[in-house]
Amino acid sequence: MASVANIGGVVLHSSFLGNKLKFKPLSLSIPLKKQSNTRIIYGEMLRFAHDLFVGVGVGLPCTVMECGDIIYRSTLPKSNGITVTVPGVILALGTLSYLWVTPGVAPGFFDMFVLAFVERLFRPTYKKDDIVLGKKLGEGSFGAVYRVSLARKPSSKGGDLVLKRATEYGAVEIWMNERVRRACANSCADFLYGFLESSSKKGAEYWLLWRFEGEATLADLMQSREFPYNVEALILQDIQDLPKGLDRENRIIQTIMRQLLFALDGLHSTGIVHRDIKPQNIIFSEGSRAFKIIDLGAAADLRVGINYIPKEFLLDPRYAAPEQYIMSTQTPSAPSAPVATALSPVLWQLNLPDRFDIYSVGLIFLQMAFPGLRSDSSLIQFNRQLKRCDYDLVSWRQTVESRAGPELRKGFELLDLDGGIGWELLTSMIRFKARQRISAKTALAHPYFDREGLLALSFIQNLKLQFFRATKQDYSEAANWVVQLMAKSGTEQDGGFTEAQLQELREVEPKKKSSAQRNALASALRLQRKIIRTLNESIDDLSRKRKSLWWSRWIPRGMK
Repeated sequence: MASVANIGGVVLHSSFLGNKLKFKPLSLSIPLKKQSNTRIIYGEMLRFAHDLFVGVGVGLPCTVMECGDIIYRSTLPKSNGITVTVPGVILALGTLSYLWVTPGVAPGFFDMFVLAFVERLFRPTYKKDDIVLGKKLGEGSFGAVYRVSLARKPSSKGGDLVLKRATEYGAVEIWMNERVRRACANSCADFLYGFLESSSKKGAEYWLLWRFEGEATLADLMQSREFPYNVEALILQDIQDLPKGLDRENRIIQTIMRQLLFALDGLHSTGIVHRDIKPQNIIFSEGSRAFKIIDLGAAADLRVGINYIPKEFLLDPRYAAPEQYIMSTQTPSAPSAPVATALSPVLWQLNLPDRFDIYSVGLIFLQMAFPGLRSDSSLIQFNRQLKRCDYDLVSWRQTVESRAGPELRKGFELLDLDGGIGWELLTSMIRFKARQRISAKTALAHPYFDREGLLALSFIQNLKLQFFRATKQDYSEAANWVVQLMAKSGTEQDGGFTEAQLQELREVEPKKKSSAQRNALASALRLQRKIIRTLNESIDDLSRKRKSLWWSRWIPRGMK
């Protein structure tokens, strides 16, 4: 609205409504009675000046400049804050969910650019001269493992360490152990330090140090005739004077499986797939009285794409899943670390690579239940039988149970306890298709673990377990809702399928005869896939030759 000021006989109209300024003769004498209104007059003048030069926001009004335009000032109240809308809230929640879903974009950036940098500033360092070699614990294709101590306290038991001198995959294992130490330290052995040691005789070697936690692996314990009672003595640190039987064995195996799944869930939650889960790579920690995972040389960090190369796999064929690959072979090589981290939730949900490790844990569960499958030869024979049954455990059981010996029958009886919940868990882990296997979280929420194990759960473990069960229940309710929605009437209003339509979809068979046009189209598509595959292989090969292991530059070099 226009503002009007009457100052000493001069009528000034601010031109917000398009009125020009109007002047009247100014009287030189001001009556005494108006002198008291001097402050009011000055206030009116200031307000007029503000309306004239500032209120429009662009200088002089258009009527003064005679541009012919009329400007209207909005009388709507100005917004003083952020307007919350339903689409905005949904978008914000969706973004936050994406940033925190497995393997975790937000935790990944924080780990890489904050935690890793801080850790390198304050961690203790070691060099070759600080280490005194002791007993050799084992040797493999990629290195040897020793029991060692520190030179400054060689006789101290607290200084007992384990050293691995690795020739290949040493840089990968250092990266993985540092990631695990920051994200899920209780899942794996207590890693201390790793560095590159150069030698004129043996060449470059990676030295990796762990705190000594024990020598017994799950493979060693399973080979004993006293299994699983020998594990009970280790966990409880005492020999129980109780009668032996299936209930007692089932409780011990349940405790072992729970510890394995908790450790595996820690790795998977941070984006690491082990790819070589087997009893030889599971060690019993005497300090924490729990089983931990070791040997991360074959692991793949799918949060940033480290140690993942398409069409290459590192595995033990005795415990490997049928697909052999943790990701689709069409997946390209990992891009730069920030891009790979940002895209990791999409690739994880498309491929579900953690189900590869679940199959291996299922085989370990099978070996613990069936003593006759604990040797390498019997396990290889079982894998052949399972393959002939199309990886269907129910079909395998129907094939062997009628002519089973005492050991096999005892295993079936153990798994059939409490209504067969152990057998149901086993069949949900060992399946041909990775997407049909359950995750470590879902397995922990299975009724098989409702009974208390040998050790009481910690507060954090109990909290996680309750969360897993609540999440599983919500997912099952959502799945039932989707199934009911699809079974609704097939009208446009309800947007679903009737039972008859679903049956028609099940009975659809491909046409046997094909036209020349379809054959030509199929040939063109095959050629296109072949060209794309060739280009991807060429790009991957160039990337391997061009790119250096940027993350291995952070590994310290040994000091001479």
